[in-house]
Order: sequence, then C-alpha cells, then structure tokens
Amino acid sequence: MNQKSDFLAELCDFLYPRSPYYGQFKPEYMAFNANLQDFSQRVNYICSLQTSGKLSPEEAYKQIHILWKQLKIARKQLEITS
Repeated sequence: MNQKSDFLAELCDFLYPRSPYYGQFKPEYMAFNANLQDFSQRVNYICSLQTSGKLSPEEAYKQIHILWKQLKIARKQLEITS
C-alpha cells in the first residue's frame, strides 16, 4: 500500500510540478502564485494538445482566454494591484 501511495505522490509531482514561492510573504501573494502556477500548467497542456492536433487553434485560444479571465478575477478577488 505504501508503494502505491509513493507512486501516486511522485506521479502527482510529475504531472503538477510546483515551484517554491520566494516573493514577499503575504497570504494573498502566495494564493495568487498558486493560481498563476495552475494557469501556467493548464496553458502548457492546452498548447501540447493543440500542437499534437488534438485541439484546434481556435479552441485552444478560447480555452486560454477563459483561463486568463479566471486569473484576472482571482487577482481582483485577492485585491492585488500592480
């Protein structure tokens, strides 16, 4: 059972890599960083699907645009200004 748990943890780390946050410590900054890393990972998947021909360029654009809007909303909710 422990080997299976280790395997799943390693697989999750491989599929969803996370980088440590080195910026100014504020909870809202850390939350936004997590959102930004999630955005980056999803865009990477969409680009890979489009490159392999499994997703049309138009659909890839639409999905990335939706993710961008979600990221902007998250930034506003966390009250982060530039």
